[in-house]
Amino acid sequence: MTALLLERRFLADYARTGTNLLLLLLVPVTFVLVAAPTLADAAEVLGGATGGASMETATAGWAAGFLTGIAMYFQVASSRATDRRLVLAGLAPGRLAAARLLTGGVLAAGATAAALVPLAARQSLSQPVRVVVGTAMFAVVYLAIGALIGALVPTPVNGSVLLLFVWILDVFFGPALSGSTSPLLRVLPTHFISLWTIDQPPGHAGPGTLTWSALWLVAALAAAHVVVGATPGRARGPASRRAGQLRTGLRMGVRDWGRTPLLWLLLAAVPAVFILLSAAITPHGISRVVVREDGVETTTLLDPAVIHPGTMAPEAIASLAALVGVFIVLDARAGDRRLVLAGQRAIVAVLTRMLLVLLAAAVVTAASLGVTATVFTAAQWGIYAWGSVLIAVTYGLIGMLLGPIFGRVSGVFMAFLVPFIDLGLGQSPMLGGEPPVWARWLPGYSGMRVLIDGGLTTGFDEGAQLAVGLLWVGALAVLVAVLLRRGFGGRPSARTTGESYAAGLRPGRNVA
Repeated sequence: MTALLLERRFLADYARTGTNLLLLLLVPVTFVLVAAPTLADAAEVLGGATGGASMETATAGWAAGFLTGIAMYFQVASSRATDRRLVLAGLAPGRLAAARLLTGGVLAAGATAAALVPLAARQSLSQPVRVVVGTAMFAVVYLAIGALIGALVPTPVNGSVLLLFVWILDVFFGPALSGSTSPLLRVLPTHFISLWTIDQPPGHAGPGTLTWSALWLVAALAAAHVVVGATPGRARGPASRRAGQLRTGLRMGVRDWGRTPLLWLLLAAVPAVFILLSAAITPHGISRVVVREDGVETTTLLDPAVIHPGTMAPEAIASLAALVGVFIVLDARAGDRRLVLAGQRAIVAVLTRMLLVLLAAAVVTAASLGVTATVFTAAQWGIYAWGSVLIAVTYGLIGMLLGPIFGRVSGVFMAFLVPFIDLGLGQSPMLGGEPPVWARWLPGYSGMRVLIDGGLTTGFDEGAQLAVGLLWVGALAVLVAVLLRRGFGGRPSARTTGESYAAGLRPGRNVA
C-alpha cells in the first residue's frame, strides 16, 4: 500500500506540469508521422532496414523510450533529497525503489500508448502483438536507464546529456537505421529489441532476439532497483552559489562547472563519438548535394561516406549547446533573482549567463572540429568552423529560451527535438540534396549553409546567409535578455530591497 500511495503522489507531481502531457502527443507525432519518411531515406543510405513499415515500427519504440527515459531520469534525480528524508523517516529503501519503478511503469505505459496511436493511424499493424510488445520493451528498458542515470548522475545537465548520448547512440547506430553488423554494437540497449520488433534475423548464432531482449529487460530493471534503493543514503544537498558582478559571476560559474568534470567530458566526447561512428558505418555511394559556387547553385555528386562525418557534427553541437543553455538558466534562476533583489544589476546577471553559454558552445565546437579533422577534409576550414560556431551560439541561446518557458523535463525534450527537426531532418544534405522550403525558415538554415559552403566548396558564396545567421543570433539574444529580466523582476529600490528579498525566499517562488 505504501508503494501505491507513493506512486500516486509521484504521478500527480509529473502531471502537474502541463507541458509534460503535451509532449506525450508531440514527440510520438514528430517521430512516427513527421520523421519516419526521412529516417527511412537515411536507413536506405546507411544500409539499415529499408522497409517503410519496419522503420515506422522502430520509430514508435524510439519515441516511447525517449519519453520514458527523460521522465524517469527527472523522477529520480530531482527527488534525491525528498527520498532521503523518507528513508530517514523509516521507509524501506526497497519500497521506495519499487514505488519509483512502479511510477516509471505507468509512465512507460502512457508513452507506449502515445507512440502507438500515431503509428496505428499511419498504417495497419500486420503484427499487432509484436509491435505493441516491442514498443513497450523499448519504454521499459529506457525506464531503467533513466532511473540508473538519475540515481548516479544527479546534476541535471550532466544526466540529461548522458541519457541523450545513450539514446542517440542506440537509435542512430542500431540495426534499424545503420544496418551495421559489428559485434560491438550488440551491446546497445535496444539492439535485440529492435531486431525482434521489426522482425529481422539476428545475424549470429545463439539465443534468439526475444530471449536476449528479455534478458536486457530483467537485468536493466534489477540494476535500477538496486541503485535507486541505495541512492537516498548517500544523497547530498545542492552546492551553494556565490556571484558578484560580471567578472566574479563568470569566475563562479566556471568554478561551479569545475565541480562537475563529467560535463566537460560529455561536451567533448559526445560530438567525437558521433563523428567517428558516422565515418565508420556510412557505406560508399553517391549523394546529390546542392551547393553554391561563384554565385550559382549547382548539384554535386559526392560520396556519403566522405561527407557524412562533416555534416553529422552540427546536430550534436546544436543539441548539446541547447541543453547547456536550458540548465545554465534554470540552475541559476533562483540565485540570480535573489542577487538582483539584493541590488545586482539585472543586465550583469543576463550577460553572465549568456557568456557561460557561449563558453560551453566554444568547448563543444572545438571538440567537434578537432575530431572532424581526423576523418573529414574541409575545403575551407575557417568558413566551416564559423558555420559550426554560428550553429552552436544560435542553439545555446535557443536553449536559454526553452528552459524558462518549458521547465526542466519538457525543456530537455525540446532541446533535442528542435535541432533534430531543424538540422537532422531539414538541413541534412544526406537526406535530400537541398533543404525543403519549410526548413529555410528555421534557425539552423543559415549556419548550415555556411558550414556546407566551407566544407564542400573552394570559394565563399554564403555571405548573405552569414548575415541572416547573425541577425538570428541578435534577435535571440534580445529575446533572452527580455525573458530573463522579466524573471528577475528588475532592480529594486533601496527602500524595498529587504522586503523583496524576503518575498523571493518564500516556498514555491523559486522552483525551476
